[in-house]
Amino acid sequence: MIGHSIRRRVFRWIMPRSKQGIDGQIPCGAVETVRPWGGMLCLETCFRGDPMNRHLLFLGLLALACQPAPAPSPVQVSSPDVGRVACDDYRELRNAYFGELHIHTSWSADAYAFDVRTGPDDAYRFARGEPLELYGGRTAQLERPLDFAAVTEHASQMGELALCTDPSSPVFSSPRCVAYRGEGTGEEGVMGKMGSRLSALMDRGIGKSSRSAELCGDDFALCQDRMQTQWERLAASAERYYDRSESCSFTTFNGYEYTATPSFAKVHRNVIFRNEFIPKQPIAWVDEPNVWNLWERLREECLDADTGCDVITIPHNSNMSNGLMFELDYGVESPERQAELAALRARIETLIEVMQTKGDSECRNGLWQVEGGRDPYCDWEKWRRLEPAPEDCEDGTGSGGVMGQGCQSRSDFARYALVDGLREAKRLGVNPIKFGMSASTDNHNSNAGDTEETSYQGLLGWQDAEPATRIVESQPTLAVANFNPGGLVGVWAEQNTRDAIFDAMKRRETFGTSGTRIRPRFFGGWDMPSDLCQRPDWLSVAEGSGVTMGSDLTARPRTASSPVFVSAALRDPGAPGLTSWPLERIQVIKAWAGEGDVTHQRVVDVAVADDGGADSLCGVWEDPDFDPQKHAVYYSRVLEVPSPRWSTIECDGLEPAQRPAACDHPDLQKKTRERAWTSPIWYVANTHP
Repeated sequence: MIGHSIRRRVFRWIMPRSKQGIDGQIPCGAVETVRPWGGMLCLETCFRGDPMNRHLLFLGLLALACQPAPAPSPVQVSSPDVGRVACDDYRELRNAYFGELHIHTSWSADAYAFDVRTGPDDAYRFARGEPLELYGGRTAQLERPLDFAAVTEHASQMGELALCTDPSSPVFSSPRCVAYRGEGTGEEGVMGKMGSRLSALMDRGIGKSSRSAELCGDDFALCQDRMQTQWERLAASAERYYDRSESCSFTTFNGYEYTATPSFAKVHRNVIFRNEFIPKQPIAWVDEPNVWNLWERLREECLDADTGCDVITIPHNSNMSNGLMFELDYGVESPERQAELAALRARIETLIEVMQTKGDSECRNGLWQVEGGRDPYCDWEKWRRLEPAPEDCEDGTGSGGVMGQGCQSRSDFARYALVDGLREAKRLGVNPIKFGMSASTDNHNSNAGDTEETSYQGLLGWQDAEPATRIVESQPTLAVANFNPGGLVGVWAEQNTRDAIFDAMKRRETFGTSGTRIRPRFFGGWDMPSDLCQRPDWLSVAEGSGVTMGSDLTARPRTASSPVFVSAALRDPGAPGLTSWPLERIQVIKAWAGEGDVTHQRVVDVAVADDGGADSLCGVWEDPDFDPQKHAVYYSRVLEVPSPRWSTIECDGLEPAQRPAACDHPDLQKKTRERAWTSPIWYVANTHP
């Protein structure tokens, strides 16, 4: 362990509170599980359809009898997805599904402080396509439903919020709870109002989060117990909206946010579980401030607990982490322990959120010791201004990123963090920073996946409920109107079920988009034909002769000189009344470590559309500078033609008297270039002793 020893936790099964699925049918098909019942273990088999089957089930249970439950050791279970009837759209070569793995509701302390009053059920209904009432009486509705979603409330202060908003709680009328609810206070400004409310739940304020004994008791048990209750309720909500029928219309996941904010640097991660077999309660940063201990406890309490639990963590907003998100601070440990920790991180942290409402975390020009020329498509949706650029952390770290302050590091961006992982792979033989790409919104209005530029209405309750508060020049260090609608996570999976989608996330066969629904594919191999894009069976050939995004290249054959990559994409198909934009180009990005601290990058156009764009693009590229002695990482980026940014659409739709001054600011981006990023493919050189 790093820091202090793991506190062992007891598991508790979070089972559906009702046998009814969202369509009113029995939510399982010939599925067998073992579950505790009255101190006994009983076989439970659910049959769809004929009530006589359920009668036979009862007789069968009587015949089998219940066996005494061995206490208190965990029970081996299997997910109800195992053995279920295949989805109607099952496809061996896999479908693209789009989802949201980062949405907050009024159950998150900051969202409630912004007067958001919708909850997890509302978020799931919205994700399925139902309308949602936002702060101020506005209505939002997705133009296209999502395929999957996870509501990820902040674990820190989850219990305190519930206590302070429940009139029956013993601390409801305490001064701290009154202050949190904003009753009788003279709050001024955005930070004043939010800061005074949130600080009422903590003892040391935002960025140095600790529980308040005044609210939680000296042992903090009151808040931890209420956090557990909220966690159970959140799991019940996810279960209610998971469609287990053959139509597989919507999938939910259990998850939460580990909201680490040391010294106001944003080092947040979402924790996403495969199924309903989850730990007793979330591991909150307020209780476990060491991220290595988070991973150790997730291993102990989930992965290795023999309970059917599975989990990944997803870093987000690394662009605001002041160099801390991918810091490798285990150098004091023995080489063997370092390798063990690196492997643990790689096992759990399989994805990164490369895009969300607070900007792009792929890359940035002009950073320390990055060679390979300027990438013009990196100067896009930056949270912090391009000019003047933030101070560079170089090989250090800083603080203040949440407020747009402090230094910015190259390791705050996915492209260069991936190279840090290559360095560790060469040094240790294990790559701890080996993630695939995803994206989401981090919206705090409960409107999961609401990413269309034409209908963006803000993300923070009262704070940006009006054009004048959405389109602002907020701080000298931040970009004008720096928020954007956010992104979506895409997966390539055989069907829309928890197991299929989670398997895709574990193997990193995922992609992130800036909110569009581009469908990219990326394969790498040693003998893929140069005319592959012209073949009608190109996909099956690519599958058979190469590896897909998220994988390591296979061992290099003696006859092969360099790897070959095929990258293809289909444009966002749009929807009735919704404009989509054609594709402009596909690029392959290669990155590798040079001598000392140097990081190299190369960006190659592998397919470029004619004027006006294209509905589909495909390109084959062989790396002409391949060095078999050097680790390398490759991924694909797909760009649409430029289109109006949400702020332009909103400004152009306002009467002159209603236009915020920021509408005419010269630094306000007028257009955007929507995009998608595939997960990487890694080349692992045989250089480690």
